[in-house]
Amino acid sequence: MRLKEKVAIITGAGVGMGREASVLFGKEGASVGIFDLNVDAANETAELVKIAGGKAHVIQGDVSKEADVQRAIDETVKAFGKLHILYANAGVLWKDRDKSVTDTTEENWDKVQAINLKGPFFLTKHGIPALRNSGGGSIILVGSISALAGFTLAQDSYTCAKGALISLCKSLAIQFAPEQIRCNIIHPGFIDTPLQAPYLNDAKRTAIAGEIPMRRLGNARDIANAALFLASDESSWMTGAEMVVDGGFMAM
Repeated sequence: MRLKEKVAIITGAGVGMGREASVLFGKEGASVGIFDLNVDAANETAELVKIAGGKAHVIQGDVSKEADVQRAIDETVKAFGKLHILYANAGVLWKDRDKSVTDTTEENWDKVQAINLKGPFFLTKHGIPALRNSGGGSIILVGSISALAGFTLAQDSYTCAKGALISLCKSLAIQFAPEQIRCNIIHPGFIDTPLQAPYLNDAKRTAIAGEIPMRRLGNARDIANAALFLASDESSWMTGAEMVVDGGFMAM
């Protein structure tokens, strides 16, 4: 019960890492605002949270639209009375459309930025006042090892958005530390999730695993466990930090 009596909102909670974190947070005693564009997937996650012993409230919306995010915060606070954890998990990985700057259209660049960067902006803009009203809390951003190193297969809008989140994390951490509002960022490595599934087959999984010191791809629970630590009071003296969860890839 590491999150007993805590209230969280998780964006992109319908599948993958967002679903895994929602269920884990519920198991650890949290009430969770399940925010996703796909309401059917969000409802499935909510049922899993309840089975795990937590409480859940579903909000359908688009993280790239400010009004949707503000409504999600308001509904979560209305449902549970307070808010302690903002988990900006939602993101897109469009390897077929987000390429090198020389090959990406302005429309695709802007859409990736809107979801991956403006989404966390809107979540923190409207969520921080709710954390303040609850006496403090934890903000968890999701970066990427793509923000820490260049890759031959470029996804430049994605990479730029994730890099910008590092700066946002440090700025928020310093601004709001006196109010006991913490902000940290997780950098996942190669994670086998529905987001990655269209770009992976057995041969690619084997090849990627061979480049990772721990010889496997990560899974959604690996990231959810890191998020649980950052959401809990166990990390109460940790803010402005970058947590790399990548099986050792960036250590090479």
